[in-house]
Amino acid sequence: MMTTSLRFKAGLFDLDGTLIDSMGAVKRSWTLLAKRNDLDADHVMSVIHGRPARESLSLLMPDKDDAYLDSEMAWLEDLESRDTEGTVALDGSVAFLEQLNALGVPWGIVTSGTYPVASARIRAAGIPMPELLITAEKITRGKPDPEPYLLGASSLGIAIEDCIVFEDAPAGIQSGVASKAQVLAILSHYGLEELGVNHGVDCLAKADVSTSDIEGEFVLHY
Repeated sequence: MMTTSLRFKAGLFDLDGTLIDSMGAVKRSWTLLAKRNDLDADHVMSVIHGRPARESLSLLMPDKDDAYLDSEMAWLEDLESRDTEGTVALDGSVAFLEQLNALGVPWGIVTSGTYPVASARIRAAGIPMPELLITAEKITRGKPDPEPYLLGASSLGIAIEDCIVFEDAPAGIQSGVASKAQVLAILSHYGLEELGVNHGVDCLAKADVSTSDIEGEFVLHY
């Protein structure tokens, strides 16, 4: 079977929908928020994926002032950091990250979630804790802006063009493309045509990494 190869020096991973499945917890939390605010739950779910929660709240409730939105954000963050029931690693995620660690590949997680929520889900899913964790508190402009992935690359000390961004959601894909990174879509919720990228796998169990003939460079096979 033919495979495709991408050369890279570091990996930058989205969390929810890319490394882990937290959809049950996400739906529970945001459905409760929708009920609290008389919002349509289906519309809420169509808005939030890949975006920082505080930004999503602004989009969903443009008539509310910052004080109200900050209060709802605090309520939501507390709920999401406590409710991790059913949050699991996606197929191949743990083995793939362990392979990166074994080969010495620099990598980090770049998520739109806040630190309390992201760290709780990482622990619940049992994936390796990254040395680099970019969360909503560290950025001024969330996905689809390129800032999160540019910050991830600079924090690792690797040129963004030498990084592969692993993403599942349109906003995250747009962020990765705009940053000038290579992008590998994880097709957990969307197809390649929907995401508008050339490279994708169903899950990280379908990908493998080896060393390159160039020091500090690695090869992704899928």
